[in-house]
Amino acid sequence: MKKLALAAALSVASTAAFAGNIVPAPVEPVVIVEDTSSSSAGIIVPILAIILLAAAASD
Repeated sequence: MKKLALAAALSVASTAAFAGNIVPAPVEPVVIVEDTSSSSAGIIVPILAIILLAAAASD
């Protein structure tokens, strides 16, 4: 009878031990988006286009 009670107690303890998750949950990385600014934001491409058009028109 003692063996039966010991087996029952061990089986209950083992199911409780394996019920949880041993590995911690993965933490999602936090992405911080910062706007970068410069003094010539958005002006370089139009200036290059004008220079290329002027060079093509002069030929």
